[in-house]
Amino acid sequence: MSTSFEHDGRRLAYTVFGEGPRTTVLLHGLLLSQKMHRPLAKALAAAGHRVVTMDLLGHGRSDRPRDMTAYSMPFFGEQVVALLDHLEVDEAVLAGTSLGANTSLEAAAVHPERVRGMVLEMPVLDNALLGCAIAFTPLMCALTFGEPVMKGVSWVTRKVPTGRLWGADILLDTVRQQPGPSAAVLQGLFFGRVAPHRDVRRTIDVPALVIGHDRDPVHPFSDSDALVHELPDARLIRADSLLELRMTPARLTGEIAGFLDACWAPRPAARAA
Repeated sequence: MSTSFEHDGRRLAYTVFGEGPRTTVLLHGLLLSQKMHRPLAKALAAAGHRVVTMDLLGHGRSDRPRDMTAYSMPFFGEQVVALLDHLEVDEAVLAGTSLGANTSLEAAAVHPERVRGMVLEMPVLDNALLGCAIAFTPLMCALTFGEPVMKGVSWVTRKVPTGRLWGADILLDTVRQQPGPSAAVLQGLFFGRVAPHRDVRRTIDVPALVIGHDRDPVHPFSDSDALVHELPDARLIRADSLLELRMTPARLTGEIAGFLDACWAPRPAARAA
């Protein structure tokens, strides 16, 4: 079921898969959309979970203002908590990739009582700053100063039929969008913090499953490894590659489903207190 709600006067889109009391929220990567997590959402829903995918502001079917001040990591975290309020859900497991992983950390840092657990795939932390600058500065410049050209690219790619190939559709969606709002998203994030400070991260005492992989300067494995040592209750899984969860998902999907079951198991009396 795809629908939306309003937060701070702006529309945020989401989709619900499955039903039941155990809710997991899946959060997408930068300039992508909730479509990227559709296969995982269906698999987890089949395992008995209510799964909600969401388009953060500036992404997918949500509103996309051109104002860079509308975008920041703390704002994204607030939008996730607003989704839980809208769904009338007291707590949920937050699972995100890249931008979505950092958004989960933001939400858990401010409202740990609303977070049952976290699945953090490819978090972007201290060791990723140079890689992010190299990867996204040219893109931000192209979207900002080359907007007329990028509008033409957007117009052309919107003519390509959608829905036939899931992976190709996800990549095409990135350039189908109008470039102005995408540039504003990047500008807002560049001038804000990337994630909660490490001192704050050390206080997020909820179960966490961290997934990292090698050979990616934007998502270095060293960030995933460091995060596991910072979080009080975290476990690390090394993925074969950036594409494992997308192309050969069986192993990681099984790990995630098992982690969700553990998160929703009855808590020991001391922890519940």
